[in-house]
Amino acid sequence: MKESGRKAGAPSPCAACKLLRRRCAQDCVFAPYFPADEPQKFANVHKVFGASNVNKMLQELPVHQRGDAVSSMVYEANARLRDPVYGCVGAISSLQQQIDALQTQLALAQAEVVHLRVRQTASFSPHGFHPGSPSGSGSPSSRLMGSHVKPIFDMDHMVVDQASLGESMWSC
Repeated sequence: MKESGRKAGAPSPCAACKLLRRRCAQDCVFAPYFPADEPQKFANVHKVFGASNVNKMLQELPVHQRGDAVSSMVYEANARLRDPVYGCVGAISSLQQQIDALQTQLALAQAEVVHLRVRQTASFSPHGFHPGSPSGSGSPSSRLMGSHVKPIFDMDHMVVDQASLGESMWSC
């Protein structure tokens, strides 16, 4: 991130002062964070928060925290302009839904692994079923997809401990 909106010796106003049509003072609180070559950055923040509020927020913060505060305001302003109702909360919600869907897929894949291991173990036992037998087909994911084949082991009530599953997957 640029730390100065002005070049040494050139009194070019920062993006904030340019948009607000005022003279950019040497100690301008906006200049280090809103350089003249990024006018849209301040324009978006100004639309959402207002120049006066941004000025107050920056002056209340220690100098070493202002850069992070500006980054947060720019992110929130851009998100709020894309989605006026939810802003960045909408983006977070969308990402959370994706996480939930991926965790469901992971749980199904882990259940499939457990099911296949149980089938493999049972197929090698002297009293177990054989791999070609119809009662041995039907994995957890195929049952969720609507398969009508009844498996030997009912996986619906089985709780899979992810930590022990992870350990057993690599101990083969």
